[in-house]
Amino acid sequence: MTLFTTNTKVIPIEIPVSNILKSINFYIIERNNSLFLIDAGVNHDTYWDAFVLALQEHGYQLNDLDAILLTHHHPDHVGLVYRIAALLNIPVYIHPYGLPKLKGDHEYLYMSYMFFGDLFNKLNCGDFGQAEAKRVYNNRLNQRETAIDWNIQELNRQTVFDFDVIHIPGHAPDQVAFYLEDLDIVFSGDLLIEHQAVSAFTEPTFHGKRMKALQQHRQSLEKIIQLNPKLALSGHGTVIKEPAILAKKRLDAIDKKAKRFLSMIEKGISTGSELVKQRHPVKYEKIFYTVIRDALSFLDYLEDTGAVEKEEVNGIWHYKASQT
Repeated sequence: MTLFTTNTKVIPIEIPVSNILKSINFYIIERNNSLFLIDAGVNHDTYWDAFVLALQEHGYQLNDLDAILLTHHHPDHVGLVYRIAALLNIPVYIHPYGLPKLKGDHEYLYMSYMFFGDLFNKLNCGDFGQAEAKRVYNNRLNQRETAIDWNIQELNRQTVFDFDVIHIPGHAPDQVAFYLEDLDIVFSGDLLIEHQAVSAFTEPTFHGKRMKALQQHRQSLEKIIQLNPKLALSGHGTVIKEPAILAKKRLDAIDKKAKRFLSMIEKGISTGSELVKQRHPVKYEKIFYTVIRDALSFLDYLEDTGAVEKEEVNGIWHYKASQT
């Protein structure tokens, strides 16, 4: 669905995928005689061909592109930047928290490896957790593509061009939304997806402190409720026509999921790994990094809200329901 106004044209590029995401979306925006790309899909010929075709169908060339705006650093949002940056020296805007991974910063990657190795020990993940931390570290250390050659501009301001920049961390620490006030539409990255809830993932700060991802995610949803835009254009799935209502539903779903974790803890399941194995017996090993960081975000949330307490015994965290 292409959106037109007097000074703005929004051209969605939606690539169907066979997994739960349904599609990977990115957007060409012409506004006040400038041309922007918000997010950039996956670095694959399918995405590149769709992008070039969309430009051509609307009378543009690649050289017409003035800037790229990234909602966050995940590979299904930045992929084509590697190709575009090799051809054009145009600014690429991203929040500073996304830069260490995109640039393959060795010091940050090692700090992150040590951070997760320690966490996985405390969550009682044993040798498997350590092996997974090492696997992810090696993969990131040996990534062939980095953003070193990009013309990066850090998003540390409230506006860029005509877009209001809204920091919406939780799913990723660097996630931002781009809001066009006159159109009352927001490009919301992965904060909201129409057909499914989005996970919040624990990450370290630049200094190795643990971010409280679910608390951040909740605050980001509350920002959308307060903004109450007419439309949200998501990184996946369909256009969201009532974003504030969906955000409220997602907050309710978070509370329900937190209660399920609390119920398991009340039954005596006390360590992080045991809780995840109980909830995801197959996914625990298949997508360990995803489910363990999601679970930790809920455990942090329950602890911060006073619903649970934790005690460290022989280097392992044990959770119990708080006495009220």
